[in-house]
Amino acid sequence: MPESWVNSAERIGADLHLNLTEPGSRQAALTHALREAVRAGRLAPGTRLPPYRSLAADLGIARNTVASAYAELVAEGWLTARQGSGTRVAERAAPPAPVRVPKKAPDAVPSPVHDLRQGRPDASAFPRTAWLAAARRALNAAPAEAFGPGDSQGRAELRAALAEYLSRARGVRTTADRIVVCSGVAHALRLLFGGTGGRARGVLRGPLAVESYGLGFHRGLLAEAGVRTVPLEIDERGARTAELAAHRGVRAALLTPAHQFPTGGPLHSVRRAEAVDWARTRDGLILEDDYDGEFRYDREPVGAVQGLDPERVVYLGSVSKSLGPALRLGWMVLPAHLIAPVLEAKGEREAWASVPDQLTLAEFIASGRYDRHVRRLRQCYRRRRDRLVAALAEHAPHVAVTGAAAGLQAVLRLPADTETTAVRAAAWQGLALDGLGAFRHPAAGQPASDGLVVGYAAPPEHAYGAALEALCRALPPEPSGM
Repeated sequence: MPESWVNSAERIGADLHLNLTEPGSRQAALTHALREAVRAGRLAPGTRLPPYRSLAADLGIARNTVASAYAELVAEGWLTARQGSGTRVAERAAPPAPVRVPKKAPDAVPSPVHDLRQGRPDASAFPRTAWLAAARRALNAAPAEAFGPGDSQGRAELRAALAEYLSRARGVRTTADRIVVCSGVAHALRLLFGGTGGRARGVLRGPLAVESYGLGFHRGLLAEAGVRTVPLEIDERGARTAELAAHRGVRAALLTPAHQFPTGGPLHSVRRAEAVDWARTRDGLILEDDYDGEFRYDREPVGAVQGLDPERVVYLGSVSKSLGPALRLGWMVLPAHLIAPVLEAKGEREAWASVPDQLTLAEFIASGRYDRHVRRLRQCYRRRRDRLVAALAEHAPHVAVTGAAAGLQAVLRLPADTETTAVRAAAWQGLALDGLGAFRHPAAGQPASDGLVVGYAAPPEHAYGAALEALCRALPPEPSGM
């Protein structure tokens, strides 16, 4: 271990390349240069530095400047100073071993250029100007207490606006006091069943019936909370709700009645009534995920199941499809007996949904701008849906399109044993999309059908045509003999 300053103080400038041209004072420049020399390992732990008088003379700076730089580095822990031992580099100042960053393996396929994944609205369609105007009005009108800890049930202004809108547009029977604001449907499920973001055991107990096709993300968070999910098969009328009676331990069912996700199509009126009757008989609940109920094109809007029995249906919604998933705002319309338990699970203060965003959304809805925005998007997405259908009719007439009467996605039905190949071919075309099998419940009994779930809302308008061309190139050819 060196006991003296290398050969002479002069070499600190030549060999260690101390740069005293850093912006600021000479002291700051010297302090920075010495610190970097230690950090980089050019000054090893235990190295004795020259007396400050010598270094000052060699560098042509004031002795007090060097003394102050030494003192600052001693205080920071880079150097040590002891009577009779001089100033040395601290032992603990050894530079860390270089971090070896593994080289990224080359991608097997090109990175996505086009995006037709489900659940993604056109991010470029967010109404920036109208939202900014609503935010300005809402914040100017907000009382001072609005910027305090926040009510865990949600701002009264937003709950009142939602009660009016949901009643008018979705047929929900509610008042503001039945609504609890949350950060989205996933957050609502965590509050109801526990897991991350909810209390340990949640509000509801026991297994949960779910549709045999659905979001794996939702199944995952339910599994995290210890909830066993029981699949209900799907056909052209939606979930087979008659199967609920066969599952004796099940007292709750999660459904997407307005537009089954991802296969499409509304839950038939007979099955809606059947589900509600089952909940009444079993003293159970229907959890209604109305994820894209505003977007319908070829049929009259289908109202919420909640309107049939508000005490047996928990209505869940959010703005993730209408405004964007970055705006973390959703809502639960609850039966009376669940309001207090859900609020207890959520906590005394609002910790999830930004109060300024709540106030802005309340103003956005109350002013009519939300309705206008949804109508504009409905027209835009209908045109995109029509372009998708037309492109397939021209380039792949053997591929049937289902579930396209509403929502933001359609299902392309493929010949047997071609789904995996089509998804891989799409990736080689630079196109990101989802295979239908990825949404199949692993415990579902019947074999999964081959298909692709195409989210036609995701690309910006200028990129949509190229995305459709890539999709058509990835589709399997018509089977021989057809």
